[in-house]
Amino acid sequence: MAKSAQKKPADEPVNATPGPELLHYYREMLLIRRFEEKAGQMYGMGLIGGFCHLYIGQEAVVIGMQAALKQGDAVITGYRDHGHMLACGMDPKGVMAELTGRIGGYSKGKGGSMHMFSAEKQFYGGHGIVGAQVPLGTGVAFAMKYRKQDNVCIAYFGDGAANQGQVYESFNMAELWGLPIVYVIENNQYAMGTAVARASAQTQLHRRGDSFNIPGRLVDGMDVLAVKAASEEAVAWARGGKGPILLEMKTYRYRGHSMSDPAKYRTKEEVQKMRTEHDPIDRARDLILSTKLSDEAGLKAIDADVKQVVAEAADFAQTSPEPPESELMTDILR
Repeated sequence: MAKSAQKKPADEPVNATPGPELLHYYREMLLIRRFEEKAGQMYGMGLIGGFCHLYIGQEAVVIGMQAALKQGDAVITGYRDHGHMLACGMDPKGVMAELTGRIGGYSKGKGGSMHMFSAEKQFYGGHGIVGAQVPLGTGVAFAMKYRKQDNVCIAYFGDGAANQGQVYESFNMAELWGLPIVYVIENNQYAMGTAVARASAQTQLHRRGDSFNIPGRLVDGMDVLAVKAASEEAVAWARGGKGPILLEMKTYRYRGHSMSDPAKYRTKEEVQKMRTEHDPIDRARDLILSTKLSDEAGLKAIDADVKQVVAEAADFAQTSPEPPESELMTDILR
């Protein structure tokens, strides 16, 4: 059957019915939120150096996407990567220790915030070059198809990276070769400090694959159940041999582009409106309470547990030794 005749994913919003798994999604989103809050605090104290891009506000995207994946599926992303690592099941202690440059970090303290990796969890970075993860993720998907594996690759990138030329070269090859990849545009509406409308001629980013015959859809990235439902559909498409697919997750980051960004390009009222009306954790919390999946006491217990996990990660990140001199490749530098 020609691809044009195949049934493509619907553009309509998905009405997902909440089940017990929503409690798990709530905990995982809360873990990312508390982890990032602690990372921001430690950065302010001078315990974390270099670049640090927080994921606060975007938690529903990675948690909803991860719910659709199975063992062996791969994830690759850019430099706003802490949430993706935690969603993949990487140890918060190892992630935080990498932020503080300690040997217990996932890259032995040499990668910092933007460059972490875990072959065990099929997490292939953390990449500091804008958009670089898109061709790399396309290559991962090519390897999966070449080896006849029943797996898919999820390649995350932002609305700013969506304007990179290498993204469209990747789209072209992925469609030509029918690669099992889901391209996820995390549209947090500001590429660094520039609003999407000021930098993109086509602001409907889910249509960026149209000229390559890659189907795309717009998803409410602040609703974890909507993300999960769309992700299951997209992953089934890619895993089923239909080639690449694109999801635009409409989301929002509450903090600046990085810890050095005061975010003066938007109003406090705008940020507060998003927090009040669209926060992904609050929305999940309200749904849990309204459907009686848990009560206030149960949710407070989850928060207390998450805070303990983050506290232990922060302690480990400060007590793990710094990398030994041998890790600096001194022999090569002589």
